[in-house]
Amino acid sequence: MRVWISSAALTLALTGCVAGYSVPVETTPVQENPVTFVTPPERDPADLQVLFWSDEQREQRFREMENWFEGHEVKAAPEPRALPEGAPLDDALAAEVRAVMETNNAAGVMVLQNGEKRFEHYRLGFGPQQRWTSFSVAKSFTSTLLGAAIQDGFIGSLQDPVTQYIPELAGSAYEGVTVEQLATMTSGVAWNEDYTDPESDVAKMASFVLEYGEDAMVAQMKELPREAPPGEKWVYKTGETNLIGLLVENAVGLPLAAYAKQKIIDPAGFEGDLFWMSDPRGGSIGGCCLSIRLADYARMGQFALEGGKGVVPDGWFGEAGDSKVDFDRPGFGYGYQWWVYEGGYGAQGIFGQSITIVPEKNLVVAVVSNWPTATSDARGQWYRLVQNIAAAE
Repeated sequence: MRVWISSAALTLALTGCVAGYSVPVETTPVQENPVTFVTPPERDPADLQVLFWSDEQREQRFREMENWFEGHEVKAAPEPRALPEGAPLDDALAAEVRAVMETNNAAGVMVLQNGEKRFEHYRLGFGPQQRWTSFSVAKSFTSTLLGAAIQDGFIGSLQDPVTQYIPELAGSAYEGVTVEQLATMTSGVAWNEDYTDPESDVAKMASFVLEYGEDAMVAQMKELPREAPPGEKWVYKTGETNLIGLLVENAVGLPLAAYAKQKIIDPAGFEGDLFWMSDPRGGSIGGCCLSIRLADYARMGQFALEGGKGVVPDGWFGEAGDSKVDFDRPGFGYGYQWWVYEGGYGAQGIFGQSITIVPEKNLVVAVVSNWPTATSDARGQWYRLVQNIAAAE
């Protein structure tokens, strides 16, 4: 079933999970996994509210989130994927990319075509050896790990009930919701993602951590009311991607970061280490906050473009990047935690992180930015620029 959504409903839809937990929560690293648990210096809780960081603070801290939040550090692939130099973009198109970077405060852009690097440029003191945080781009990583868990047999089917893997949700509004409906954000469960509203569900995440500690995620999601039958209404919910992360971790028995080492980092050939912010359970936050190099954002896009190399079921990315929810703008929609565009699909996070994939042109464009606000019209400018690159000979 496809669900149609008005474009007015997308105003806050590209936001991600950025709740800074206001008290330290004791976490235990999961054993028997190839990751290191990182605990940063103790910080003033007020200084962990990412949405209220200044422009200068964001520019610095987006490169070093491991110094501000707990999480898992994961080693790079033993055999990084080479990104050979290809034919550079023509001078006019390269100048256009640099101009859009300047206008929209982008820190880095990389363009791959046919697996070759056609453009790479950095700003804001950012460089090829540094990492930049992802925000909701992480949702598409979590979706990929969901596909891997199905391929590995840890999850039987997208039609399985969510409560099969998160039994604590039994009797809640998630009773009768399928894994696929969670992946497409069509559970029918009510959620408010408005970061300007202190009473919104996304804003209340931190208060649930204070009250429930490691049980905060399930405690909050259990309280949500149903507003539509499952499968009939799309509402963007970072809380539900966090549930997908929990579901995968429960099924696999590893934090997402550790599973990503096996299923994304090594097969995609990441050249740099990955940092993935943790939640109070010691698991990874499914809806947000992994940090990687710009080139590894591009490698992730190339990995998806090439179909996932047997890590996910055959045709997974074709399905994940195909609209299951149609917006009122033709050609645009939402798949399995991927945004769908005319001719392609992509991952998008607040403050301007994105991976855009145009399969027919074997094109991947990775962008990391420091927008002055969490959401921006800049995403439309980048979409048009990607279309220009795709149309160029």
